[in-house]
Amino acid sequence: MPSDEPLSPQPESEADSAPDTDRVSGEASGETAPGRNPTAASGEAAAATATPATVEAVNGTPDRNREVRCRYCGQRNRVRADWTPRAGVRCGRCRLPLDEQTHRKFPGLSPREYIHPLDSQALETLQLIPGIDPLLKKALEITGETYLRVMFTANGVKVSEKQCPDLHAKLEVACQTLGIRELPELYLSVTNPLGGGGLGFNAFTSGVERPFIVLFTPLIERLDDIEVLAVIAHELGHIHCHHLLYKVAAELLFQLGSYALSRAPLPPGVSDLLTWPVRSALLTWYQKAELSCDRAAQLVVQEPHVLTKLMMKLAGGTLTSRLNHEEFIAQARAFDQRNESNFVDRFWTWQIASGRTHPFPIWRVSEILKWTESEDGYKKLMKPAALATLS
Repeated sequence: MPSDEPLSPQPESEADSAPDTDRVSGEASGETAPGRNPTAASGEAAAATATPATVEAVNGTPDRNREVRCRYCGQRNRVRADWTPRAGVRCGRCRLPLDEQTHRKFPGLSPREYIHPLDSQALETLQLIPGIDPLLKKALEITGETYLRVMFTANGVKVSEKQCPDLHAKLEVACQTLGIRELPELYLSVTNPLGGGGLGFNAFTSGVERPFIVLFTPLIERLDDIEVLAVIAHELGHIHCHHLLYKVAAELLFQLGSYALSRAPLPPGVSDLLTWPVRSALLTWYQKAELSCDRAAQLVVQEPHVLTKLMMKLAGGTLTSRLNHEEFIAQARAFDQRNESNFVDRFWTWQIASGRTHPFPIWRVSEILKWTESEDGYKKLMKPAALATLS
């Protein structure tokens, strides 16, 4: 999800949290998320970074507090008796907003339930190439998967329950929601080592046999916590939709280029995969796959405007605080109408997009709006009958 300049850190509030046991009054967190301002100074934020004794003083006496279970991670949090969902208090474990709504899980979810039609069509075109799967796997054994893993794991910080635990909790939430049983490794990196050392306004998923995700801190610094959850869920969408074999191959074409690949010690037949028609089909599919992953992110965040605001931040950069979300939505709808009705607009949209690794943010917004508003799309999956079938 590329972008331009990081935004200013945003203050946040946290509840005092307790482990999911009989103990309710646990310790308040004294850590701040990556890129967050540790001196954010509302009364609730002060409680979040104080010692337990100070939390008691800020929140009042224990019998005047109440307990709220985080709908995302299940953590029990102690809040003031007059707490309301509008108070902006965040879970002490995953740092996601506390409210009293239900967060739905999809333990038996198949990617066929939400994969974008353009993704399916492009993937079918790729799979018509004789022997493409075994040939790509062989090529990645020699040129790619180890290379990418070494580059990212040696250049970042591995997230765990003790290292950036709120990010680890978000990863667990997204995996549980999509029904992914094995957590991939998650890393933080300030730069993209494949991009010449520049700042990485992006996130990245790789690894066919052992998937891993990289979050670049310049991107994370500009997002609030639920938007970070959306980014993680988007990257998990690549895993859930079985994109990784083709995704890693496409990224190697982007990063290494034709010349480097032509000199690599590839087995017989693999060089045929480097012909322009095959490369073009692979890179065309790469864009369409992003649309499916946006849908996976929507299934995880389950809020109406998180993804569209995230896209607005990616498109608008540091001026996001001055942007109007409703106008941005109107822009996306107008873009979609022009593309549908005007052949010239549609031609230039596809022509310009063909040289990009990701779809235009405005196009992504128009596609996610159509899916979330369709009775046969997101709404159908969120109905109780559909959830009962999936589980």
